[in-house]
Amino acid sequence: MKLSFDTADEQFRTEIAGWLANNLSGEFETIRFRGGPGDEHMFGEERKRWEQQMAQGGWTCVGWPEEYGGRGLSIEQQVIFHEEYARAGGPGRVGHIGEGLAGPTIIEFGTAEQKQKYLPGIRNGTELWCQGYSEPSAGSDLANVKTKAEYDQGRQAWCISGQKVWTSLAHESDWCFVIARTDPQSQRHHGLGFFLVNMHQPGVEVRPITQLTGTSEFNEVFFDQALAEDILGEPGEGWKIGMALLGFERGVSTLGQQMAFQNELDEIIALARRNGAAQEPDIRQRISEAHIGLRLMRYNAMRMLSGPADGSLDSAALVYKLHWASWHRSLGKLAMDVLGSEGELLMEPPYELSRLQSLFLFTRSDTIYGGTNQVQRNIIAERGLGMPKEPRG
Repeated sequence: MKLSFDTADEQFRTEIAGWLANNLSGEFETIRFRGGPGDEHMFGEERKRWEQQMAQGGWTCVGWPEEYGGRGLSIEQQVIFHEEYARAGGPGRVGHIGEGLAGPTIIEFGTAEQKQKYLPGIRNGTELWCQGYSEPSAGSDLANVKTKAEYDQGRQAWCISGQKVWTSLAHESDWCFVIARTDPQSQRHHGLGFFLVNMHQPGVEVRPITQLTGTSEFNEVFFDQALAEDILGEPGEGWKIGMALLGFERGVSTLGQQMAFQNELDEIIALARRNGAAQEPDIRQRISEAHIGLRLMRYNAMRMLSGPADGSLDSAALVYKLHWASWHRSLGKLAMDVLGSEGELLMEPPYELSRLQSLFLFTRSDTIYGGTNQVQRNIIAERGLGMPKEPRG
């Protein structure tokens, strides 16, 4: 595990920090520190333009191999990139699912033709992706998917029918990678396929889900004989590919996520100093615990990144989601307690939530999406510690 950077790495830090300082200005000044969790509904068009601005500067997909349009950066330099991006107030990335999940999975498992077809749009910031995993009856239990994929001989294509839920930014996306069952007689993780589906076609309907915050980052997506443009791998390999994708999800961008968390903690600390809450022993203790938890998160992420680069998960990665989700939920509670009675009110028209109020409400979902805390604990017990599996009814 490497926790320090050499001279070349620090020179790279100066380069990316300078580019961000020069470009997060003018028309993009208003989106600094915007578009993160609970704020993803804001500045959608501006953030799409920012994605393309980054692509023009060569700052999308920095960890991809150069042959696919990336920079081929080392792990250390990728860490620096994500840290400096968050430190500079870079807005929430509308292309992060394509860049961090779909792209690496296509690079690992796609054919040459599939790579040529899909990767340039991700790299250029012109095509956005969403993830079709969870279903109403299979939230954290991915192996229980009911969505069907049937091969239509007449159309010479796979047709997808079923429902996905909690699909982040589906209403903004051009493509969706979908786990669907290719063998109707199969059970659990057998008989699944990993499909790439165009969202702009008949047979795809997106319905927003209104959250506690009043916004709709999440959606339901209904597929009714929608054509899948491609399948990654072979029918029946969907589980293997889907698990590899989850490994990429626990990748280097987690360091950028932590810098965003640091920005939130800094905002809470600044408020506590202004309104006097920092003088309360309980608040000071909780701020200290939040700082310690964030540092532990960083060290665990660095340990994860020292593992294999093929998307496979080591035992260190199993605890990461449980840790950050629980930590972030506690940070939301801390924000409300620092706000005090002011946090319980919407002060004046148009009665919009403040960023810290929105943080509190949105972090209610952190311990649910991406694998509930309960399921994460089962995974740690069964896969990480080798304990007996939970009995099934």
